[in-house]
Parts: sequence; structure tokens; C-alpha cells
Amino acid sequence: MRRFVLALICLALPVTAPAQQVPQSQAEISLSFAPLVKQAAPAVVNIYASRVVQERSPFAEDPFFRNFFGDLQGRPRVQNSLGSGVILSEDGIVVSNYHVVGQATDIRVVLNTRQEYEARVLLADEEADLAILQLDGARDMPHLPLRDSDTVEVGELVLAIGNPFGVGQTVSSGIVSGLARTGTATGNGRGYFIQTDAPINPGNSGGALIDVNGALIGINTSILTRSGGSNGIGFAIPASLVAQFVAQAQDGEARFQRPWAGLTGQPVDQDLSQTLGLDLPGGVVITELHPQSPFAEAGLRRGDVVLEVDGQPVNAPAEMLFRMSIRGIGQDARIGYASGGDLHEAMVPMIAPPDRPDRRAVSLGESAVLPGLKLALVNPAVAAELGLPMQAEGVAVIDPGPYGARVGLVAGDILRGINGRIVRQPGDVAAMLRLAAPRVQLEAERGNRRLLLRFRL
Repeated sequence: MRRFVLALICLALPVTAPAQQVPQSQAEISLSFAPLVKQAAPAVVNIYASRVVQERSPFAEDPFFRNFFGDLQGRPRVQNSLGSGVILSEDGIVVSNYHVVGQATDIRVVLNTRQEYEARVLLADEEADLAILQLDGARDMPHLPLRDSDTVEVGELVLAIGNPFGVGQTVSSGIVSGLARTGTATGNGRGYFIQTDAPINPGNSGGALIDVNGALIGINTSILTRSGGSNGIGFAIPASLVAQFVAQAQDGEARFQRPWAGLTGQPVDQDLSQTLGLDLPGGVVITELHPQSPFAEAGLRRGDVVLEVDGQPVNAPAEMLFRMSIRGIGQDARIGYASGGDLHEAMVPMIAPPDRPDRRAVSLGESAVLPGLKLALVNPAVAAELGLPMQAEGVAVIDPGPYGARVGLVAGDILRGINGRIVRQPGDVAAMLRLAAPRVQLEAERGNRRLLLRFRL
């Protein structure tokens, strides 16, 4: 009986929770992000940029109002922008967003020590929303190391450092909440992003997203919001792409050179994967292939599905372009693809857009009907420079010149005809304009639109 009662008593005893551990040292008491911030914050700068813009009247293009009121261009005004940047080298190489410093005429960079430097743009690219700056007279600058973006994992602790709303340098914390985000960010960037829930607000653009070791994993660029404030979904441009921008800027490039794929494609969804004989949706199916494409030369064909670039899966054209861009021109990329239900691999050279056939560029002289008009035959290089479709053909307007702009031409227009005669070569245009004068009708193509531009000399 005693044994039975004792057993009951033991079962009834409450289970004691382990005691909370009391910090045993000053280091444990002060455990925080403070040492990390102290290490990284000096390399994050505030950027003040300005440019002169010409105010434009809504009636400036209306001939009726021009006849009565003359020039309606308005007065020039100074447009200011505020953002952040990150120092990446001892000699003052700084990365920021294109939408912060792009087309700026005056750039002032302020360190967190309140030191100020003038800066100039070495390389800028609106599509990637990145710009590389050089601080004038800088040396022994604090700077952040770049981390390989492919080593970043969802769930990692991160800090966002920048200058939100112009209140001064601010630090916010969060985690990496997503990878390989494409087509979801707002702003100019249209690529591949790291997603974070660290609060990012206007003014944070161009600032640093760092890991717990103080390495730069991304440049904060935009947020997904309906209210204009941070809702915990921010996007950063991966540091691996930043590294390519820095390398090209140091090589003297003024424009970012992307490898040319010479193809168009679309993501493979569930329905398309069944049609293509794939087990799971994923990859990019090739819908068009240029004859000069390095992918075509490597053996890929229309209907093939690109699954991997250098061992990393790709599920959207923007992600594929990102993988090619971080590989860089002059290198070979290992492409994994599916063709006819079978898996294959190919080494594809990363090349610049070919400048062939010859562009045969011409610039019309002062005695021409449209002096200053610059034209070129479209080839892959010209198409890339002007943002034209891959399969574009014909004679393109490189620069309309002052008189061409007045009649309505813009860079990127394809000149199809003059007074009903087909334009086939840039060198034919000057003579065709002289024959057409004094009443000239230009037939041009702009995107999917056909234009008729008439003027009289």
C-alpha cells in the first residue's frame, strides 16, 4: 500500500521548467546589432543629386498655340533627388540606384562623419536601376565587401542601412523573405531581386542590405506597397550583379554591356510543361531564335526549354538574363536544357550583340533637308542600343537632329519610306529627301505604330 501511494505522489508532482539563464557577462548583456552597425554604417552614404529639367507646356506641340504665343517651352528648373549609396573600394567607388543619380548634373555625397565629396557617374543603367560613382579626391575610404548572392538563403538575418525620408542614416532589421523575385518590384528595376521584410522607405534607395557578417548582399531599390510606405516587402538588387557593374566601370565602360542571348522566351507553366513533356513546370521555353544567337550555334532550337544556367535554375527570362549578366561577356556559361523530352547540356559563349552586318551609319550634313539626322542599318548591336525588338529590320533613326525632332522623329524610329518610296539603305536618305522636297512625307514605324509625318520646306 505504501508503494502504491508513493507512486501516486510521484506522478502528481509538477514538472519544473528549466530556469531562464541570467546573462553572465557584460558582453552577453549588451548583445545586439550595435557592433555590426558600427562596422558597416561608415560605408553607407547619403546622396544629394540635382539636374536641370525644362518645364514643358501641354500646348507646346499644338501649332495653333505656337502661332499665337510663340515658344511655349517654359523655364528650366532644378529637380532634386535624395537617396543612399554604398562605398565599395578604398578609392571611393560608390554604387547607388539609377533613379537616384541618373542624368544628374550635380552629385554630392555625404558620409556619416559629415564629410562631403563631389561625385561623377562612371556607369549607369536604367534597366538594372544601378549606377556606379567615383568620389573626387577620395582615399582610404571605409567600404563593404561583396558577397556571392547565390550563397544567400531565405531566413537569414539582414540589416537595411540608408537615409529614409531624408531624416539621416537609419538602420532597420529583418530577414531575407524570398529569392529569385522577378517582375514584382516597382520602380525602374526590371530584373531579379532579393526580397526582405526589413523596413525600406523612400530615401533608402541605393542603400545597403547586409548580412550578420557585414558583407553586402544587395542594394535596396524598391518596395511593394499600396500606401507609399513600407509594408514589409522590399527588394534589393543582388551583389553579384553589382560586382559586374563595378568591374565594367573600372574597365572604362560608360554603358553596362549585357551578354546577348539572341532569343526570346516565356516561362513554362503547368499547361505548357505537359505540352512540352516536362515532369514539372519550370524553365524558359525558346519562342524565337536569332540566326546569330550563340544559343543557336550551341545547338539549341525553338521549342527547347532552358532549365539551368551554371547549375542555377531559371524560371523567367529576367532570371535567365541575370544569370548570364553575372557570368559576364567573354566567359562561357553552362546551359542545361530540355529538347524533345531529353535533358542536355551545352557551353554557350557570353557575347556582346554582334555589330554585323555593317550598320552603314550616316549623318546628314548642314545642306541636307534634315541636317543632323543620323541613321544606321539595324543589326543586333543597333537594336540593343535603341531598345528595339530582336528581329527588327530596316533603317533606324539614331539621332533625329534638331529639324528631324521638330517634324516628329525620335531615336529608335524605323524609317520605312519617303513620299511613297521604300527606304532600304541609310545612304539613300539624303538624296530621297532632296527629290521629295518641298513637300515631304515620312513613313516611320515606332513600336507597333505606323506614323505619317508631313512637312513643307
